[in-house]
Amino acid sequence: MTLTQLRFLVAIADAGLNITLAAERVHATQPGLSKQLKQLEDELGFQLFTRKGKSLETITHAGGHVLERARIILAEAANIRSLAANLRNEARGDLRIATTHTQARFVLTHAIATLSRVYPQVSVHLQPGRESDALALLDGGHVDMAIVSTSGAPPAGGIALPAYRWNRIVLVPRDHQLARLPRELTLDELAAEPLISYDSSQKPESSLRRAFDNAGLRPQIAITAADADLIKTYVRAGLGVGVLAEMALLARDTEDLRALPADHLFSRCTTWIVLRRESVLREYVLEFVERFAPHLDRRDITRAMASGTHVTEGSAVPHWRERQQVEGGVAA
Repeated sequence: MTLTQLRFLVAIADAGLNITLAAERVHATQPGLSKQLKQLEDELGFQLFTRKGKSLETITHAGGHVLERARIILAEAANIRSLAANLRNEARGDLRIATTHTQARFVLTHAIATLSRVYPQVSVHLQPGRESDALALLDGGHVDMAIVSTSGAPPAGGIALPAYRWNRIVLVPRDHQLARLPRELTLDELAAEPLISYDSSQKPESSLRRAFDNAGLRPQIAITAADADLIKTYVRAGLGVGVLAEMALLARDTEDLRALPADHLFSRCTTWIVLRRESVLREYVLEFVERFAPHLDRRDITRAMASGTHVTEGSAVPHWRERQQVEGGVAA
């Protein structure tokens, strides 16, 4: 039994039992992967997967137990490599971050640029997508951290560190009737408009949906998208009213769009840095966390990792607007 065989086993499971996809992800050939799998099954004395023709159909009961242990072994092997690199004071490596399009596009630039100056030999790999996908990638050991947001409790599945708080804004063309209101926008007025928001707004657990549900209103979700730039594009096209994270508003957007505050309409959200439990962090990972969340220091991070508990929100967690003042204002 080898680490390579265990890595291939996990890759097959994470690829939905698609051997072709698994081979691509581990940079192996399909015949080579299949051969390693057969050798592992021969050594163990039982099948890890049930088969239908040449395709894998399900993970066997025994295979599930082996897969669980394989993940632990691979995680510990990665921890040993990280520990050794830290002891050698190695300043090169890869930082893999799974996050949303909004965080990748509008928030992470400053921290990544700073990290690159301190660790020029570290390659940063961003994997933007849905928050649920980001957490799944972290759980599977495919990334070093996930950066996601919630409007309530910290995300489950890892060690969560609060980075900053933020609110939603409502975005309309400057000549829109809502832009001329002499007072705060109401939820009833917003419910009467076709809305353009994130894909997650369709989910029952969405804080946006909960706000309307609590008021006994049904929003008209006309268009959803994962990308805030797409939301702004369709607002500009006159297809609806945008509801999006305030971080996605750039200074140049206000040339033809009007941002209406929505702090009073929707719950405040928190963006979290989520790290894998029981993982050994490279020095540059700690450096990135400190740059991205300056209110946290290494003692907070190492204490959380050692105890296996989240860092709870407190008064020290800044709001996005406070961060922008420190970093020199909204990006242009």
